[in-house]
Amino acid sequence: MKFIRKEDDMNETYVEVLVKRKTPIIMSFLKILTIMIAVCFVLLGAVFGPAIIIGVVMGIAAYFIYLNADVEYEYLYVDRELTVDKIMAKSKRKRIASFDMGKMEVLAPINSHQLDSYKNRKVKVVDFSSGEVTQPDKRFAFFYDGTTQVIIEPNGELIKAITMIAPRKVFKD
Repeated sequence: MKFIRKEDDMNETYVEVLVKRKTPIIMSFLKILTIMIAVCFVLLGAVFGPAIIIGVVMGIAAYFIYLNADVEYEYLYVDRELTVDKIMAKSKRKRIASFDMGKMEVLAPINSHQLDSYKNRKVKVVDFSSGEVTQPDKRFAFFYDGTTQVIIEPNGELIKAITMIAPRKVFKD
């Protein structure tokens, strides 16, 4: 997790946090495998013409696997709104979620007893964290608008900024 910047004026709070997702071993394996297959079929295509088509298809697949193997999430909190961007291979950025923190029900560490009353809900779970379970666990969960559980990995500045707008909904235990 990397803290980037925080600015605080009288009316506006700005916090930016960058979290790198752990690359699954299967994605690393697939990336190497598709590159090797692509190279083999391109070389084989020099002798047998139609094989080059498979090499090109595998090269395109390797590119998309490469993009999805190296993912970072950027949380941008500006004046009561949290947006989450997905940065793929440090080259492509895509906004994947935006949350009005006024609709947040509770924000607490993922293993907190404060979330016990929310465990039996049938909600959609989205994970924008690094995916690593560390000791102590740095991941937090918040329930949004009664329909979604969002897992994030905020830093102290982001938690402090959200606490400023909803002090009774934020727990740090």
